[in-house]
Amino acid sequence: EVQLVESGGGLVQTGGSLRLSCTPSGFIFEDYTIGWYRQAPGKEREPVSCISNVDGRTYYADSVKGRFAISSDKSKKVVYLQMNNLKLEDRAVYYCGAAAVWGRGCPASYFRAWGQGTQVTVSS
Repeated sequence: EVQLVESGGGLVQTGGSLRLSCTPSGFIFEDYTIGWYRQAPGKEREPVSCISNVDGRTYYADSVKGRFAISSDKSKKVVYLQMNNLKLEDRAVYYCGAAAVWGRGCPASYFRAWGQGTQVTVSS
């Protein structure tokens, strides 16, 4: 059974940092793309960042480029999302998902499973 567990969310002030972790199981970690999506209240889920464990390529949404960094620790089988200089608009529930193939722009349709999400709240 494919499962993904997110952790690391919390409350932070604007300009602060958080590191999210995604711990998947039930599939071969090295063969998959892991992606981070987020959903703010009243908005659709949107892609934030993705990383291919096959070749290491990454994707970032324009809104987070230069502030967020995705990384994959294959020894621990964990994907991290380091979020720096957080803004009010980053407030959302963050989900990680697993995709068997890489898709340009990290399309949600490629993801076969999602975690339960972790809340990120940014205050001024």
